[in-house]
Amino acid sequence: SSQNLSEEFAEAARQLKKEAPRIQFGKIDVTHQHDLRKEFNIREFPTVKFFVDGSREDPIDCKGVRQASAFITWVKRRTGPSTVLINSTDEAEAIIHADNLAVIGFFKELHNDSVEVFGETARDVPEMPFGMTASKDVCANYGIQKNTLVVFKKGKPVHIEVLQDGRQNKLDLTRLIKTFTLDLVTEYNLETSVKIFDVPVENHILLFTPTNSETFNAIYENYKSAAAEFRGKIMFVLVDTNETRNGRVFEYFHIREVDIPAVRILNLTSDAKYKMPADEVTVENLKEFCQSYLNGKAKLHLSSEEIPEDWDKMPVKVLVGKNFNRIVF
Repeated sequence: SSQNLSEEFAEAARQLKKEAPRIQFGKIDVTHQHDLRKEFNIREFPTVKFFVDGSREDPIDCKGVRQASAFITWVKRRTGPSTVLINSTDEAEAIIHADNLAVIGFFKELHNDSVEVFGETARDVPEMPFGMTASKDVCANYGIQKNTLVVFKKGKPVHIEVLQDGRQNKLDLTRLIKTFTLDLVTEYNLETSVKIFDVPVENHILLFTPTNSETFNAIYENYKSAAAEFRGKIMFVLVDTNETRNGRVFEYFHIREVDIPAVRILNLTSDAKYKMPADEVTVENLKEFCQSYLNGKAKLHLSSEEIPEDWDKMPVKVLVGKNFNRIVF
C-alpha cells in the first residue's frame, strides 16, 4: 500500500541523513500538483524517481523497492560502487552466508562488458548482496573457469549463468535474479500478489486447481519441473480454486468448475491470455505450451460467455465472443 511504502521511504530518509546527507528525500502529493504529474508522466502510485546532479531530465525510476533497507541499498548503489570487490575465499564466504540470498560474479579480469552488465544488474536488485572477484584462487575454489554469475541460496549455489561478453542482457539477468526472491512456484494470495508483480517478468503462467485434491501432488510436481526450465522467462503461479478469496482471479480468466485443473498464460503488458491446448497437466504438455508461447506460436484465448438463446429476438442483436465473428463478418 501507499501508506506502508511511505513509511519505509521515510525510514530510509532518516537512516541516510546520517550516512549520506547529500541525498535529499522529498514527497509529492500529485493530486494537487497536476503540472508535476504531467511533466514526469506519473501513471501509477506510489512512484519513486531519483534525480541526479540537479537535473530534471531523465530521472531514474526506482521500481519494486518496498523496504527501507532496499531503498538505502538502491540509493547507495546508484551513488557509489554497486558491488563488493572480493579478494579472498573468506570474503566470498562471508557474503554468501550473510543473508538468505547472494549473487557473486566470477571474472577473468575486471574490465569487460560482462562486468559492466553485472554492475548494472546489481543496481536494479537491491534486495540481495552482490560481490565480484577476479581472484584466480577464489574462482578455483568454486571450480569456475569462465566469466560466470552464481546465485547462492542459504549458502548453496542454486543457479549458474555463464556470461558471454557483450551478449548478456541486463534486463534478462535482472528478471532471472529477482525470481529467486520468490519460490519456484508462487501460490497466489493477498500477500504474495504484491511480490509477484514486483518481479519484472511480464509472462505469467497460472495453474488453477484445488490444493486438496488427490491428484494435486502429482500435478504440482510436474508444474515445478516445468518452472525450473523457464525461470526468469515465465513466472509460475498456483491458484487454489478452493480459496473463495481468489474469486476475482477466476472471473478474470473465465475459469469454470468444469475447466479445472486449468492452465493459462497471461502477458501483463498486452493483457493477452492463452489457454493450454492439452488437458493433462504433464511436464511435456507444460513445456510445449510455454515454448510455443515464447516462440509466438500459442493461440490467443478469447474467453466468451455462451450465446444467449434469445440473442436474435430483438432488433438489436446480442453479440458475445462466440457468435461475434459469424454475425458481424
